[in-house]
Amino acid sequence: MPGLTWFNRLPAPAAEALLLDCYGSHRWSLRVAAHRPYPDLDALLAACDEAAYDLSPADVHEALALECSTGICPDAPPAAQTALAAAHAAYESRFGHAFVICLDGHRADEYLDQVLAGIRRRLAHEPDEERSVSADELRALARCRLAHALTEHTQAGPVPEYAREHARR
Repeated sequence: MPGLTWFNRLPAPAAEALLLDCYGSHRWSLRVAAHRPYPDLDALLAACDEAAYDLSPADVHEALALECSTGICPDAPPAAQTALAAAHAAYESRFGHAFVICLDGHRADEYLDQVLAGIRRRLAHEPDEERSVSADELRALARCRLAHALTEHTQAGPVPEYAREHARR
């Protein structure tokens, strides 16, 4: 996979920045970047999972604080936009962070229903249970985001702007 070769060869600050864009924990991104090179995508994703399972609640909170609530297509009906905004507001008011959900495996036309159903279901959770569910969703999102980033970039490609910007922080 050319993207994996590219990732393995990135300077450490750029790799850490790319990873930070996938999962907003500095500890997680440092750990995953430090274990390069990875022989294949499965090994990289397994390392991502392992690093995420080892995070403290404060590390997960750091990542959640950087997440934004998912929006929907701007050409969606106004009622759908209103319903989604209200659902996100209720969730954020109850739990103090953005609602996160990995929609991998769902078609784009199912996203709105999946998000609204997920928010309704998860609003019934106790805070400790929801922290655990949110951590699981963040792990799944990180895997998807990283796999996507690697498929978009080739070994010869430049370091993306977001990686350069995060490296400056």
